[in-house]
Order: sequence, then structure tokens, then C-alpha cells
Amino acid sequence: MKGNGTVQRDENSLAIHWFRRDLRLDDNTALNAALATGLPVMCVFIFDPNILRHLKIKNDSRITFIFDTLQKLDADLRARGSMLRIFFDAPLSVYERLFQSFNVRGIWCNEDYEPYARERDAAVAGLCKAKGAEFHAHKDHVVFAPHEVLKDDGKPYNVFTPYSRRWLARFADEPPVYHELASKGKFLPATADHQNPGLRAIGFERSAIAVPPPLFDAALIEHYSDTRDIPSVAGTSRLGVHLRFGTVSIRALAALAARLSQKFLAELIWREFYQMIIWYYPHTTKRPFRAIYEQLKFPGSEADFKAWTRGETGYPLVDAGMRELVATGFMHNRVRMLVASFLTKHLLCDWRWGEHFFAQHLLDFELASNVGGWQWSAGIGVDAAPYFRIFNPSEQQKKFDPKNIYIDRWLKNDNFFGTEARAPIVDHRFARERCLKFFSTVHP
Repeated sequence: MKGNGTVQRDENSLAIHWFRRDLRLDDNTALNAALATGLPVMCVFIFDPNILRHLKIKNDSRITFIFDTLQKLDADLRARGSMLRIFFDAPLSVYERLFQSFNVRGIWCNEDYEPYARERDAAVAGLCKAKGAEFHAHKDHVVFAPHEVLKDDGKPYNVFTPYSRRWLARFADEPPVYHELASKGKFLPATADHQNPGLRAIGFERSAIAVPPPLFDAALIEHYSDTRDIPSVAGTSRLGVHLRFGTVSIRALAALAARLSQKFLAELIWREFYQMIIWYYPHTTKRPFRAIYEQLKFPGSEADFKAWTRGETGYPLVDAGMRELVATGFMHNRVRMLVASFLTKHLLCDWRWGEHFFAQHLLDFELASNVGGWQWSAGIGVDAAPYFRIFNPSEQQKKFDPKNIYIDRWLKNDNFFGTEARAPIVDHRFARERCLKFFSTVHP
């Protein structure tokens, strides 16, 4: 729900900017819109129990990252004479109280396309309407919103390549514009009547996992196509977590990528493709994109799944990737594709098991991309790798880590190439034939 941008004002009225996945001041679409009203802007962030209850790791590195980022954001606002009010409660309850305590004329936020976010925002928008206030949701964490890149008939794309072409054509016509923090607006002055919660108050502990800084490395982006598939080198930007939580501007990054690397830009387009898919096909968060695959009952065992999570499959590149993930919250994209394919096609474990495990551990976890990537690897999703494309882990190792540099980094305490090497959990040839037979039930 969007208002018309014109709000009624009186001496005590104010606007709220609701920070969610846009944790920055510059080039923040909704924040600039709120400031443009001329009303004092109260800045709010809400730790939502409905989201946090799904996080089972108490020292979750993403919560630590969000918490630390909020402290910096609060410091930046205090330098401007204002503050960030942080809450730990259901958003609807928070806004009920704020409406009781302040003359709120409207809430400004940036759009979020995930199913729960849409339900949450609809409820808050309904509250605003009941209170005679406005609710404004703006496009911000994508260059193009889901409805802005569609087929000629107005329907969403199901295949990436034509979507990408249409996206690039629109990008050429409407290049993104970066907007610094509006200088004419004003923030609500800081007060001493609100205490922000600490990490323990929201049920979490500090993580030791460090998040890489939000740096745009021009040289890395320029050479991305040459290095992106080599897990032993720092050839990827590590900006996924910053895009997820909005500590960097997608518009600024896309503009830079367009100048330096079409391959890097394509990765950003994949991200928006999956955002479009989750908007039009929200069922994909729990079920395959194509209904034909819902009848598949993956027979994989919990014992095999546990071995996969521990990095104990006997395939060095798979195991190195899983250990990197648990230790750092990161896994190289080439390895992500391999471990996902291995779990779903070699071990025939349900893709949802792997998707959930990644959701618990990935620093850059984003529901749309995670679901899309897992269904792609399992061969059951939109524009997926065909079910008969089954990566050979040994050949992948020879191709992308031929000198075992990456493997040695994460398996240095394992004798993978000696007389005590761990036996593979399943033979590749056997696994491949079993997988093809399994999928033949829907592809006779």
C-alpha cells in the first residue's frame, strides 16, 4: 500500500522511517522520501520475534552483524542530533504503542518481497489506515521491482536469459541514480526516554565470525569473469551480506558493474530474477516451482545428511566447502552448486534440508536466492539445471582446485590423499544411475 506522498502536518506530527533491509543513510529511497515531507523523522528498527525464532544458533553471526551495524547507524544519527530507536517485539505491537505515544502521520519503509514480509507490511499498512496515517513502501534493494521486468503479455519470466535481456534493455533506458542523504529534511531530536535492547535481551550472543567490509573492489569486479570459479582465490566480492541488509546501495554497485564487468552484472540480475520469482510464486519457498516435482519423495537418510553437514562425505571438495561454511558463514559459489547437487542428486536428500541448513549458516542468506539456488541445483526449480546434469565431485575438484589449495586450507587435518583417506559415502557412478532412476518416475 502506498500513499500519495502528501501528509497533513501540525506542530507535533512526525514521520517514521522503518529500517529493515536498508541499513544505511545514503541512497536510501524511503528515508529520503520521509525527509522530503518536512516532518521530523523518527528512525526505527525492529528485531522481530517472528523472524528471530527461526534462528537456532545463539551466536548467529548475522544478528551480531545487524546489531553492530545498528550501533553505527545510531551513532551517525546522534551526530545529527537524532537517534535510532530499536525495539524487540512484533512490528504491529510496536506501532500500536508508537501511535499512542506520538502523532505519527505516516510510516515510510522500503519494499520487501518475501512472503512473511508482505503479510507483515499489509498488517502495518492496515493499522496506519485505521489511525488515519499513511504507509509508503518504496523500491530500494533492487534496481527493478518484480513488476518492472515482465514479458510483453504482462506475465513474469520463468527463464533467466530472456529476463536478463529485458532487464538490460530497461537498465540502458533507465540507468540507476544514486541519491545522497537529503540535506533539507530533519530528524526527530534524540531523547533519553528510550533504551535500546542489547544482544542478550533479544536472545543472542556475540559471534566471533567477522563480516568483510562493504568495499567495492573495482579491480576484482573487472576481473571477476577470470577468477569467480576458483575457490582458492579471493575472486568474489563478498558483498552478498551487505546487499542482503542494505549496507551498500544496489544502484551504486550495479552502475559500477555495468562499467567494469558484464559477468558481475549478470550475477546481480540473477538476484533480481529470484526476487521476481518469489514475488509471483511465493509457494516456491516450500514447494518446487513446477508442480510435477511435488510427487517426488526424496529417500535420502538423515545419517547421510548429517555427514554432509559435517563435511564427512569422503569427497574433498564437497567436504571443504561444508567446513568453510560452518567456520566462516561463507562458501564459494562454485562450491555451493557442487554441495547442493551432491546432497540432492548423490544422496537424494530433500532439497529443503539443505536450503534450511544454508539458511542457518550463510552470512549472505537471502530467501529468494537461497530457494532459487537450491531448486536450480536439484533440477526442480525455475530455469533449473536439468535433472540429468549431475556434477562429478572428483572432476569438479580437478577442474576448479587442481592443486588442492582450497581443499588443503579446510581439510589440513584430514589425510584425504593418504592411506587413511575417508572412503566416499557413495560411489559416483552408482549415485548417478540411482538419481536418474529416481527422476524417471516423473520423466519416464
